[in-house]
Amino acid sequence: MKEKTVSFDAVAGQALLAIKKRAEELNMQGVAVVARCQGDPVRSWSSKMLVVGRMAVGPTPKSPAGENMLAIACTKAAEMAATGKDSGHQERPLLKGENGWKGGVVTRGKSGLLIAAFSGGPSEDDVKASRAGLEVLASSL
Repeated sequence: MKEKTVSFDAVAGQALLAIKKRAEELNMQGVAVVARCQGDPVRSWSSKMLVVGRMAVGPTPKSPAGENMLAIACTKAAEMAATGKDSGHQERPLLKGENGWKGGVVTRGKSGLLIAAFSGGPSEDDVKASRAGLEVLASSL
């Protein structure tokens, strides 16, 4: 019996909706990114993103330059692709381009490394939202 091929785009869409739902429950706005990486070490990836409310915020007292949450979520994803560990793990010195922010989660799936990252709230809540998406990815990929 031939195994059914699962579409990354379809599963990624479901994962992004799970992240969006959890982020909204936590009253967060920001950006969700999910990816499936192939190779060990990673040589390619497919990814999808979703803006949950807003992609960037203007200057604030806490962040005078403002924040591009898509850039932050992608930085978290890139760190995880390089290390195979959740973002912000602090088990090695940061490489240039990495920021060490928590909020992204990663696991090895049937088809490669699976990544979910959210940026928009406190790190602990970003992790909760990301986990919701990773669970969807891991159940199918």
